[in-house]
Amino acid sequence: MSIQEIFQVSKPIIGMLHLPPLLGSPNYDYSKTLDDLVEIALKDVKALINGGVDGILISNENDVPYLLKVGPETIASFTYIVSKLKGDLTVPFGIDVLWGDAKASYAIAKSVGARFVRTLLTGVHAGDLGLINTYGAEVMRYRKFIRADDIKTFIYLNPEMSAPLAQRPLHIVARTVSWLSIADAFCVSGPMPGMPPDLDLVKRIKKEVPAVAVIANTGMNKENIEKYLKVVDGAIVGTGFKIGNITLNPVDENRVKEFMEIVKRIRKD
Repeated sequence: MSIQEIFQVSKPIIGMLHLPPLLGSPNYDYSKTLDDLVEIALKDVKALINGGVDGILISNENDVPYLLKVGPETIASFTYIVSKLKGDLTVPFGIDVLWGDAKASYAIAKSVGARFVRTLLTGVHAGDLGLINTYGAEVMRYRKFIRADDIKTFIYLNPEMSAPLAQRPLHIVARTVSWLSIADAFCVSGPMPGMPPDLDLVKRIKKEVPAVAVIANTGMNKENIEKYLKVVDGAIVGTGFKIGNITLNPVDENRVKEFMEIVKRIRKD
């Protein structure tokens, strides 16, 4: 799939909108209403769009430590906030309920009119959050059940902060998952947020699955984006757009603008 179908631009840059801590999470501020959280999120939406991103991916990044299956309070508050932001989301947007709660991501995306989800659908992983099983076949049936076939699926090939239990080369995993037809794009990550993926690995994956879009999922910044965009089909940027280059800080509009100026120049070359 060409992701230009969603973003109408070559090598799109998708900015991360990290929602404030949601209802029920350890860092939720009970002195604030959900409408207060909407206003906080709206500032980042405006900074990303004014900065020139091609799309936005919305996640509950501040709900640390993450659940593997979220409760109804997370789904409800996530959906409420995004529904309130929709009028200001003038670029294509997607949903990612961390950590890898694919059914919740599709349900919210279907409810709010998102164009894509990013989620974890393949393998069993062990890491800082414990043991993660993905149940991709079950999730794909759920997607069909709620008639969310038009919502594109970006999957983590290698989620941050964990490692697969099956020691299979990632480029072979990409080839297998491509054959299973459960992904519209592959997201390739570094070891944790803010750290880029291995570029040689990205090149190998691109060679193995030329028909599937490959997206740099972590660690993109204005110093390295040029060499990555020569290889990948797009990038998701979170930490690199944040004040002080700190993942959970607010978006710095000037950092977004500086980054996108480099991207615009690359697209012209």
